[in-house]
Amino acid sequence: MSTITIYHNPACGTSRNVLSLIRNSGEEPTVIEYLKTPPDRETLQQLIAAMGIPVRDVLRQKGTPFDELGLADMQWTDAQLIDFMLQHPILINRPIVVTPLGTRLCRPSEAVLDILPQPQQGAFYKEDGEAVIDAKGQRVAKP
Repeated sequence: MSTITIYHNPACGTSRNVLSLIRNSGEEPTVIEYLKTPPDRETLQQLIAAMGIPVRDVLRQKGTPFDELGLADMQWTDAQLIDFMLQHPILINRPIVVTPLGTRLCRPSEAVLDILPQPQQGAFYKEDGEAVIDAKGQRVAKP
């Protein structure tokens, strides 16, 4: 059983890159396609608490009913925002990764490197060709 779980959307490039970075560390994570199998209220609340970020920071705007639901309005409580995410799982930003070292919303995809228990095993390039890890398994410095 893997000690790493990714809440994944295979249609999302960032999510695919994060999954590949996890695998590049030699781990095969538990993959939860959260649009097919959304988390329940308790799980979503636990994930948000473990990330230590505001509920609003977990809301995805692009490609979602965020605007039509008026979710930018500050009237909504955290509990109500979670209700919206449960009703419309596409509103949950992704990917969320859980490891023994922490839980994180991995945007940008390199954020997952801070919580992976094992080092990278080789070079890694994002889908767009950007180098992230060199041939020695080290993070590539950004210019």
